Amino acid sequence: MSARERWGLVLGGGGVLGGAWTVGALAALVDVHGLDPRDADLIVGTSAGAVTAALLGAGASVDDLRHRQLDEPVATGPLAGVDWDPDTGTGGSTPPPPRFSGPANLALVTRNVGRLRRLPPTAVLAALLPEGRGSIAAVGELVRRAAGPGWVPHPGVRVVAMDLGTGRRTTFGAPGEPPAPLAEAVMASCAIPGWYAPITIGGVRYVDGGACSATNVDVAVGHGLRRVFVLAPMVSFATDAPRHWRERAERQWRARVTRRCLREVAKLHADGAEVTVVGPGPADLEAIGSNLMALDRRQLVLQTSLVTSGHALRDPEVLDVPARLEEAG
Repeated sequence: MSARERWGLVLGGGGVLGGAWTVGALAALVDVHGLDPRDADLIVGTSAGAVTAALLGAGASVDDLRHRQLDEPVATGPLAGVDWDPDTGTGGSTPPPPRFSGPANLALVTRNVGRLRRLPPTAVLAALLPEGRGSIAAVGELVRRAAGPGWVPHPGVRVVAMDLGTGRRTTFGAPGEPPAPLAEAVMASCAIPGWYAPITIGGVRYVDGGACSATNVDVAVGHGLRRVFVLAPMVSFATDAPRHWRERAERQWRARVTRRCLREVAKLHADGAEVTVVGPGPADLEAIGSNLMALDRRQLVLQTSLVTSGHALRDPEVLDVPARLEEAG
């Protein structure tokens, strides 16, 4: 890639283990392509990917992120001295009982009865689930400690959340979108419906950006990017055949996420960008299991991704998007 070419980075959602997998994939990107993710012209983050995007935008290196995943101290940079325990900061591997006060926003469904099929199923589900009771405040404090009270100096950082009132995507950091402190935007992007409480910014309630899309690749359209790397913990082009029903259900959901990502990639191709998509393969899926919030698997997932993502980036398969979409139906 020419040093003059504009390039972007899209970091998808995928819970605690998706965040660990992404750090391994970023380390592989540095190793294989010699690219520093902090130099990307655009860094789009959704959910767990939003945390990583924010920390990169604040100046944290991939080595810093890897040290934090390995529970090792960071001596320099924005994460130096930051006390962060992911095993408690995310509230644990299972959600607290939700508030039994009815759906979070039934009006979103009733107002859109005639066009529900046009809304992402996850957006409808987010509206129908009761509000979560978990707190994501510790993640916001991590971002605030690393990045400060406002936004990061990096002009290309984008954080995706969903407006719970309308079901529409909000891309914090983009021109024309609502202003927000970075920490609050990241908390909103991570607020899994039914698990964490929605985050209110400017009087509007927001939830996890993954309710719109686990990847939101098409946010990168229109930025004049010639190359885009998509690191997507919920996207897989090669999977396994697990026996347990929970893992089979996860693989079915993963297939839906992958189809949506491909449709978004097609838009980016039409915009003139070369796109490389990296997602977990069979070895990663075995390490991840069925619960993306299983904290005890975090370091195993990181170490597995270091190997598998490196192989994927060194010998990428040509992604025939139209053929893949036709095959997926």
